[in-house]
Amino acid sequence: MARPEQVLLLEPQHELRFRGPFTDVVTSTLKLANPTERNVCFKVKTTAPRRYCVRPNSGVIDAGTSINVSVMLQPFDYDPNEKSKHKFMVQSVLAPPDMTDTEAVWKEAKPEDLMDSKLRCVFDMPSENEKTHDMDSNKISSLSKSESSTLSMKSMAAGLDDGEVKKIMEECKRLQTEVQRLREENKQIRQEDDGLRMRKSTVMSAPHSSPALRVKEEGLSSKMIALIVLFFVVGVIVGKLAL
Repeated sequence: MARPEQVLLLEPQHELRFRGPFTDVVTSTLKLANPTERNVCFKVKTTAPRRYCVRPNSGVIDAGTSINVSVMLQPFDYDPNEKSKHKFMVQSVLAPPDMTDTEAVWKEAKPEDLMDSKLRCVFDMPSENEKTHDMDSNKISSLSKSESSTLSMKSMAAGLDDGEVKKIMEECKRLQTEVQRLREENKQIRQEDDGLRMRKSTVMSAPHSSPALRVKEEGLSSKMIALIVLFFVVGVIVGKLAL
């Protein structure tokens, strides 16, 4: 039994083109449109899965909408004999109204319900003339950018008259003077901070010497009391002897 005709509209319809050189990722966009009134499940398959990254490679397209599929060819050494081996297939199936699991839809789908479209891959390698032209175009573009920037700088300089130049020079001198003043203030602040630190260290060390002074003072007062007592005792003794 023949399979039903593909309901999805593919753009491009028959081939995916990739332009070299293939030293970097090359992307080709495949548009899938659903013109029906039902949701459609789809899968994108390839004969060379290691060479391509497809996003998204499966999903559901709502009725009356479309999506873009990015087919990214990974860097490789181009071999003209290999280009006929790369093919893609877009497989689709109508989604049931009560669908909750897309994987279950694919598992339960009958072969006569599946639709598919095949696309071949086309690799375009630039010729030597095109490579030279691209290199020349890049050089011309870079030169034009540098020339335009130089011209813009010259035009800006030419647009300034002597009065404006003088104002700019005066402003530069004023800024230099302001910077020097700020440096002097900063130096003075640092000196004041150093003085405060020295005074603070002196005040902090003072309490450590005061106990010694107090001990010395207490020692002197004790000696004075002892001498007074001694003199008193001697005076009493001498007084008794005299009597």
